[in-house]
Amino acid sequence: MRRVVGTVANVADITQVDKLLHGDENMVYADAGYTGVEKRPEHEGRQVIWQIAVRRSTYQKLGNRSALHKAKRKIEKAKAQVRAKVEHPLRVMKRQFGYVKTRLRGLAKNTAQRVTLFALSNLWMARRHLLRNAGEVRL
Repeated sequence: MRRVVGTVANVADITQVDKLLHGDENMVYADAGYTGVEKRPEHEGRQVIWQIAVRRSTYQKLGNRSALHKAKRKIEKAKAQVRAKVEHPLRVMKRQFGYVKTRLRGLAKNTAQRVTLFALSNLWMARRHLLRNAGEVRL
């Protein structure tokens, strides 16, 4: 994880995309809640390929046996596999560190806790690599 942005609950995720991107991205993968993000004015001129998940209703209108339906399902599965790799730190944060329910402590404290937990989840995922190299002394 590179950036974490904490907002109040009534702020849409799509409005925070420009704060999360650093400018060196080639491709951006997001779920269906970000549909239309490429049309927003803050992203004009950005050289990014947007891989936004299609809402299920758009390809479920096609018959399950049609070739177009099967092709769209394969494309959406490929997008979902990439997003799953990004969601893994969230799973670690929830399962390993018990961050399942947000407590009302204020926006700054909740955001600081999430940043700390994401840093810990990155260490947790790299623990095998770190422990393997722990015996070596490097100067």
